[in-house]
Amino acid sequence: MTKRDLIVKLQETLKVYSHKDVAYAVNIIFDSMVDALKCGERIEIRGFGNMTVRERKSRIGRNPKSGAKVKLEKRKAPFFKTGKELRLKVDKK
Repeated sequence: MTKRDLIVKLQETLKVYSHKDVAYAVNIIFDSMVDALKCGERIEIRGFGNMTVRERKSRIGRNPKSGAKVKLEKRKAPFFKTGKELRLKVDKK
């Protein structure tokens, strides 16, 4: 599902609101989540999962095209852990 698919599905459910209004609301939610992760905050959506930012150590990587070694600096990366309810629903138990 893409962000556009999500907007269309929400707009079908919430017929009172225009496509533009639903898209605006979805963008506000996603932007708020990105801002929270940038500040190092944890996002928890009960029954769905948690998002956090993890630090990756610097290391030597490899360019897949040329095979040359490349130094990768330490960086931050988003990490998502699914919630128990979501795992059970996906597994259909």
